[in-house]
Amino acid sequence: MRIPLGVAFVAGLCVCVASVVHAQSFKSEDYSLNVVTVVDGLDHPWGLAFLPGGTMIVTEREGFVRLVDTKGEKRPPLGGVPVVDADGQGGMLDVMLDPDFATNQLIYLSYAEPGRGGSGTAVARARLDVAGNRLADLQVLFQQLPKSGGGRHYGSRLVFGTDGNLFITIGERGERDRTQDFSINRGQVIRIRPDGTIPDDNPFVGRAGYRPEVWSYGHRNPQGAALHPITQELWTVEHGARGGDELNRPEAGKNYGWPVIAYGKHYFGGRIGVGPKKTGLEQPVYYWDPSIAPSGMDFYTGDKFPNWKNNLFVAALKFQLVARLVFDGNTVIREERILQGLDERIRQVRQGPDGYLYLLTDDSDGRILRIEPK
Repeated sequence: MRIPLGVAFVAGLCVCVASVVHAQSFKSEDYSLNVVTVVDGLDHPWGLAFLPGGTMIVTEREGFVRLVDTKGEKRPPLGGVPVVDADGQGGMLDVMLDPDFATNQLIYLSYAEPGRGGSGTAVARARLDVAGNRLADLQVLFQQLPKSGGGRHYGSRLVFGTDGNLFITIGERGERDRTQDFSINRGQVIRIRPDGTIPDDNPFVGRAGYRPEVWSYGHRNPQGAALHPITQELWTVEHGARGGDELNRPEAGKNYGWPVIAYGKHYFGGRIGVGPKKTGLEQPVYYWDPSIAPSGMDFYTGDKFPNWKNNLFVAALKFQLVARLVFDGNTVIREERILQGLDERIRQVRQGPDGYLYLLTDDSDGRILRIEPK
């Protein structure tokens, strides 16, 4: 479903700056908002997670992972992190805590892994030694195969399902014509156990010509993923080409069509594949045309913004905004675009344990921002 541009889009322009707390004020349909700088000076921050107690762990694309305390003080980069290929869109990407982090201190990282043939999305886990400011016992769990040259389309969001298995989104590395080759890793959602082994109920286990770690395929570059707060199903957002960014609800074994079907056009012009629809290929829940360049996403379940309960928030790079999507069941019925005027590429949006929304800005002097009701 697509809502035409201009329908139900409301965004307030920044009207003041409080230099002491680095706050900017915005209007949304439901709230007056303050956007507060928690910390700045980050090098293209990409992933964000919250430790028990509220300390943040943030990745920086150049290859760093660091802790930021609740007062906004950042520690030096962690030691023991994997080597990354920080080229183009590649580098250190997402971070996720183990569901049992409080007892095992395990974290998971996705990153562009260098190697034979170029690079590819990889996922590793390690034990976080907070006192030593380092990672220990690093173990690589997944490697996108084959690797390839160029620095595009790594995907790379991490989400744990309610069954304890780990979802990984991977892009097609700019090789659209290989996305429908099911014997390799291109444009997929991956599902593995926390130790890297393959769940027995993955849809392609034991099927010749298909990779057993694959959950769904036919994706382009999914950079956002989250569990729906009611159904606990996985939802993703992915970059289209010139238009055709998609919101999907990836189901086991299904093909989401890239590049056979897509909304929008190629960057060089012309229709993509056979057009937007083909029998046997899945349609998006929602799409954007023109593209907003969506990245991270999160469903809101906190108590600081009660009118936003179960709304989906999508970070946008191109239009430098956050899209708020309102649902009736699994159907998007409204979109509001907030924080236009912030003048920042938004890489990630996450709900914090305090019920506020947190943003990462994609810049060489990147920031962690907190959205509060004014």
